[in-house]
Amino acid sequence: MLKRMRVMLELDDAKIAAVKAIMDKSEIMGQGNPAIVTYAMTRKECRERREAAHVVDVDDPICGAPLMAPLWNPSAGETEKDAKACIDRYEFPGVPCDYPVTWVSPRDAAALCEAIGKRICDAHEWEGACAGAVLPPEKEYAFGKPRKEMKNAHNSDRERIWAYGAEQDLKKCGTGSKKSKTCENSGWKKCGSNTYPDGSFPECKSSFGVYDQHGNVAEHMNMPMKLEELASRGGKGETEMKGSWFIFQRYAAHEDDCRWRAPDWHATKLDSYDGHANYHLGFRCCKNVEGAAPAPVPAP
Repeated sequence: MLKRMRVMLELDDAKIAAVKAIMDKSEIMGQGNPAIVTYAMTRKECRERREAAHVVDVDDPICGAPLMAPLWNPSAGETEKDAKACIDRYEFPGVPCDYPVTWVSPRDAAALCEAIGKRICDAHEWEGACAGAVLPPEKEYAFGKPRKEMKNAHNSDRERIWAYGAEQDLKKCGTGSKKSKTCENSGWKKCGSNTYPDGSFPECKSSFGVYDQHGNVAEHMNMPMKLEELASRGGKGETEMKGSWFIFQRYAAHEDDCRWRAPDWHATKLDSYDGHANYHLGFRCCKNVEGAAPAPVPAP
C-alpha cells in the first residue's frame, strides 16, 4: 500500500515514513484482519472494470496534489476557479483499486491526513462533494445549538440526492458484500473488512468525480460545533460518520443520501484518544486551496 501511495500520490520519503509511523503504532489499523478478510473484489477486477468503463481521472492543478477534486458551489454561480478546498477522489489510502484503510480512529485519521499534507474534511465538505455543491457553513451548521438540534435542523431542510443522481440505486455502488460469518458483534478478530477496492464502481461517483461516498466504508469526518472548529480553518470539533457501507444492500441501517447527517453515533472530540474504530469505518482527506481565503461566516 505504501509503495502505491508513494507513486500514485507523489509522496516523498518523509511523508511515507510519517504514514508508516502512525500505522505502526496500531495493532489493528490497516486494510482488515488478513486472517478473516474476504474482499468482495480483487484489485485486478477493479482495474478491468475501470478500463472497460474508460475511467480517466483528470487532476486539477488548483488542488496541488494528485487524485483530488476541487469543491465549489455551482448553485451560487461559482466554478472550479472559486474552489477553496479539494477532496480526495478515493477513500484513504486515496489510490484507485487499493482497499480502504479501516480500524482507524478519528484521531489517527486526522493525523494521517496531516502526514501527507492534507487535513480531515468537514462534514459539509463531504456532503457537498457528494451532492455536487458545497454550501456555505452558515447554511450547513446551526452553530451555538446542541448537536441534536443542529442535526435535526439540517436533516429537516436538506436536499435529497445521491452522488449518482436523484434516485437511490444501491447496485451502482459497493454495497453488495457480506459480513464475516463470525461477525455477530464488532471485533478485529471476528469481523473482516470485506470491502471493494476504491473506485471499483465507475457509476458510483459524484459530479465532482468523487467515488464511493455510498458503500465500501463509512468515513470519519469533522463535525464543528462552533465556527473555530471548522477543519478548513484549522480547528477540530467532534466526530461524524458519513456514508453507507459495504453490506448496505443487505442491511440498510440508515438513510444514505448525500446530505443526510447521522445522529451522534460514538461521538467524541476528534482528537480524543478513545475515538471509535471499526471494520467498516475508514476516512478520506481534504486540502485547502493554497492562497484561497475562506469566506466570512456571520456570527450566530
